[in-house]
Amino acid sequence: MEKRVVITGLGAITPVGTGKEEFYNALLAGKSGIGPITRFDASEYVTRIAGEVKDFDVTAYGIEKKEARHMDRSAALSVAAATLALEDSKLDLDAEDRERCGTIVGTGIGGIESIHDVYVTLFNKGPRRLSPFAVPMMIANMVSGRVSIKLGLKGPALTDVTACASGTNAIGDAFRMIARGDVDIMFAGGSEAAVSPAAVAGFASMKAMSTRNDEPEKASRPFDAERDGFVMGEGAGIIVLEELEHAKKRGAHIYAEVIGYGANADAYHVTAPAPGGEQARKCMEAAIKDAGIDPNEVNYINAHGTSTGLNDKNETKAIKELFGDHAKDIAVNSTKSMTGHLLGAAGGVEAIVMAMAIETGKIHPTINLTHPDPELDLDYVKEGAREWKVNCALSNSFGFGGHNATLVVRRYED
Repeated sequence: MEKRVVITGLGAITPVGTGKEEFYNALLAGKSGIGPITRFDASEYVTRIAGEVKDFDVTAYGIEKKEARHMDRSAALSVAAATLALEDSKLDLDAEDRERCGTIVGTGIGGIESIHDVYVTLFNKGPRRLSPFAVPMMIANMVSGRVSIKLGLKGPALTDVTACASGTNAIGDAFRMIARGDVDIMFAGGSEAAVSPAAVAGFASMKAMSTRNDEPEKASRPFDAERDGFVMGEGAGIIVLEELEHAKKRGAHIYAEVIGYGANADAYHVTAPAPGGEQARKCMEAAIKDAGIDPNEVNYINAHGTSTGLNDKNETKAIKELFGDHAKDIAVNSTKSMTGHLLGAAGGVEAIVMAMAIETGKIHPTINLTHPDPELDLDYVKEGAREWKVNCALSNSFGFGGHNATLVVRRYED
């Protein structure tokens, strides 16, 4: 018999706030974290806005300055979020069997800032000037490797790289490990720091990003008729997943129970979602089947909601086809309307949103939805934060390469 898995710790580092309370209160207030890019000179770029984490310093999370210089920003954000999650969980890792504590952190791109810096040094100064830490700073697995080292987690330490589905895949895979009895505790989620020249220029060349540079706070407009692309964000969201009996034994606070996970592929195109959202629907359907619930039990969906023409249309269609008449009774919102799209970190951050929605009895609005698209007619919570007793929630993440992932969580009941 599979073991039950609960969420006992939350760690968020985002463009709208750090820590679960500051982060979620900002969302409830409809606060946008989008502004002009400051991490590099973007004056000549088509898109000049992003959701940046301001005033971030990893040394505030127990990392020495010398070590911090040898960490890519993606790994530093991951360590910070994991440290917050540990503090929130009140776990005493010294009292745990560390062989049964692990981590899976997803990232879409990994150390792209470091890759950029390495090539600038290589081409301008030559190969002998590269740092001996160049490779450890570039490789994507350090978003989990650094967490494992910092916290002393000696169980599985893995990194999911499935583009924008990475964080959700990471949590889903960690959930399965605990359910099988392989481990007791997993730190899982996503981290991304891709507000860098190559990533911004690359996405812009695809015409995937918004060019509403003069109104950055209004640029991310999921489900709105005037949406013109996603806005890149950065940050990390990591949660503590714990086997239920283990959590109860130590008197842990339980935010929610993870009950279902689905993952599949479009097998269609490297960037465009398959027309009609069929595989997105099947992914949600698989997660609900895994959870062993009736679809009508879901009353909140944290949508992928990227503010792109194809995603918002396909995701809405998939929801309507799966849930039928019940779809109109489900509250659907997009965290990306305020944080921007955190790529591989999105699923981790949005899992925290589901947990906080259950915890607080409130769901945040989808901001900037001022021009309804007649094809998109679900309840997108556009009027402001809402009192809403979330009994069962679902979160979607869909990534380039056709990766689809869905999580289902519910209010914990003994």
